[in-house]
Amino acid sequence: IVLPAKKRVFLIGDSTMANNGDNPNAVGWGVAFPKYCDTTRIEVINKARGGRSTRTYTKEGLWDEVKNQLKLGDFVMIQFGHNDAGAVDKEKFRGSLKGNGDETQQVVRDSLTETVHTFGWYMEKFIKESKEKGAVPIVLSQTPRNEWPNDKVERRSDSYGKWSKTAAENQGAFYIDLNEIVALKYEALGKEKVKLFFPKDHTHTGAEGAAFNALAVAESLRKLKDCGLKDYIEIPK
Repeated sequence: IVLPAKKRVFLIGDSTMANNGDNPNAVGWGVAFPKYCDTTRIEVINKARGGRSTRTYTKEGLWDEVKNQLKLGDFVMIQFGHNDAGAVDKEKFRGSLKGNGDETQQVVRDSLTETVHTFGWYMEKFIKESKEKGAVPIVLSQTPRNEWPNDKVERRSDSYGKWSKTAAENQGAFYIDLNEIVALKYEALGKEKVKLFFPKDHTHTGAEGAAFNALAVAESLRKLKDCGLKDYIEIPK
């Protein structure tokens, strides 16, 4: 019997989604996500990488590596924002320009000139090129950090969340506002419980926090009407 080839879902993003090796204090939600998928029918391929922004994920060829594997009917889950706020023209050289516009900045390093685009421009590139390959892109806003200004979980809804949503709308991609969804869940749990999800710092979850966020992703996918990926999601009773 020849079994039909499994569908595939590629994850692209930063350390909050990635498999960060043996570090128990920085576990991305993508590590726990397969627990909520019917892995007899779909394969989860986690290509998220710690420390990457939309810009460096592109520049280092990580996106091309994923794009070249994409086939008709694959899914691509796209989540960035934590590292895009870095410096554009110094130290780690990973910051992207703010917003969704077409403006660029020329950055010279090691005598090479790099053209840096806006966060939204890179996000739209991932979406557009996924679609060109026949894959289905799903954009997520970034995971919230364990920061509680005025006793509310910090949101990024006026910056990276908004720009992610705009990029998804501009290119006709599915969008999940994970930042808001998880922030509300954290507020319902309360500060003390949420603190246990973050053993290292205010950005990275341990395994328990990663599983919590992965479940929130799975639940959100189940609610995305017209998105075929929801047929492969299994949430234990």
